[in-house]
Amino acid sequence: MRSIAIKIGVNAVALWVAALVIPGIHLGEDADQLSNRLLTILLVALLFGVINAFVKPIAMLFSLPFIILTLGLFTLVVNALMLELTSGLSHALGLDFDVEHFFWDSVLGALVITLVSMILNLLLPDGD
Repeated sequence: MRSIAIKIGVNAVALWVAALVIPGIHLGEDADQLSNRLLTILLVALLFGVINAFVKPIAMLFSLPFIILTLGLFTLVVNALMLELTSGLSHALGLDFDVEHFFWDSVLGALVITLVSMILNLLLPDGD
């Protein structure tokens, strides 16, 4: 249970940093209170984690030829698609998360999220 909470926290921080750095990514900006903004960030991070756990492996399997052909760089496009899917589902759930443009905002956001998650996973203890 602690491991899941750490992963959600890492996703939340990574999404928050991406929203701060990339002007086309908006996360919890319409919330009046800090508690509402934090709740929105945590719920979007949970949704992002669920999408990465269930949808991303299927997308990686279907895009495996492109990943091999581009020596792994197509993984960034798959990560951007997961960010777009999170944006679409968060709209359907009424969460305040938006990615404006696919190519620049999603791809750069996926890059920022990957880097921040990688750094945080190195610093935080592993649940194993």
